[in-house]
Amino acid sequence: MKFRNFKMVDYVIFGRGAFNQLGEIIAPHRKGDAPMIFFIDYHFEGNPAFAARVPLQGKDKIVYIDVTDEPKTKVVDALRDQLVAEFGTVSGIIGVGGGSVMDMAKAVSLMMNNPGSSADYQGWDLVKFPGVYKVGIPTISGTGAEVSRTCVLTGPTRKLGMNSDFTPFDQIVLDPELVRGVNKDQMFYTAMDCYIHCIESLQGTYLNAFSQSYGEKALVLCQEIFLQKEKWDDDADDKLMMASYAGGMSIAYSQVGVAHAVSYGLAYLLGTKHGIGNCIVFDKLEEFYPEGVKEFKQMVKKHNITIPQGITKGLSNADFDKMIDVSLGMAPLWENALGKDWKTIMTRERLRKLYEQL
Repeated sequence: MKFRNFKMVDYVIFGRGAFNQLGEIIAPHRKGDAPMIFFIDYHFEGNPAFAARVPLQGKDKIVYIDVTDEPKTKVVDALRDQLVAEFGTVSGIIGVGGGSVMDMAKAVSLMMNNPGSSADYQGWDLVKFPGVYKVGIPTISGTGAEVSRTCVLTGPTRKLGMNSDFTPFDQIVLDPELVRGVNKDQMFYTAMDCYIHCIESLQGTYLNAFSQSYGEKALVLCQEIFLQKEKWDDDADDKLMMASYAGGMSIAYSQVGVAHAVSYGLAYLLGTKHGIGNCIVFDKLEEFYPEGVKEFKQMVKKHNITIPQGITKGLSNADFDKMIDVSLGMAPLWENALGKDWKTIMTRERLRKLYEQL
């Protein structure tokens, strides 16, 4: 048997107020007068108090990242070109925001040191050189992007990550204070990304003791937060941030499954955001994850969340074919969910019927 040699995040700091140590953390990684570039979710753009907490020095720069759409390869390439033209090189990229911002930070970091377009590296182990120093600081919990070895991008022909050992962050800062004030629905959709990570990992064919230990812990935390707690409090924020981390670790050493494979098609064609897309799909997956979907529906009801329905109504045959092509391109996800014979189980016709339910 051949075992995976697993690349993890190098350094992790966790705790309320940990963000205040960012200047101290990144100081040893500054290279001459090359700046640190801070990619910050554009929702913070009108928040001068938050901007004042960013430890800027010299030519350091804040770039606000519009997350209306999920990260696109052409945007990654344009940001890389802009930074090269302005500075030549940079000391590092710090991503502050949700999964889209952290994916953008990882991607631009890699593209600072790899030639061509980021679209050239969509796939597994295609990246040839380490990126510049990169830090991930989540401001919403659930995606697991802080520990993932991928940065998911929508390219000219597909939605697929730059999956490589060079992709994980060099440092993550987990500060539960940063998630205060997140919209309730958005918080839920993103948190369910973590819950779905756990279900797909724990029921997948790639499951092993490493991924199982993290997945089980993350699942218990999600159940406590969304089914047992009667009110949201600081403890819930702390535990959800750790659930996101553990859920990300679980899939990093195994894989996700049907919900993610199907939601990639929605994202590519319709621009559906990752968290809500997973919820829309998972809501219809009783056939594959009966207990998980039952519990998910209980969480939706308890927290009075609306899951959009009928989003594929009226699509053309060409539209369905494109979603099916994108989804079936996620071979490791399908193999984890259905086994090595997944191609005979998940036919195009069966996947078309599933998309028609959404």
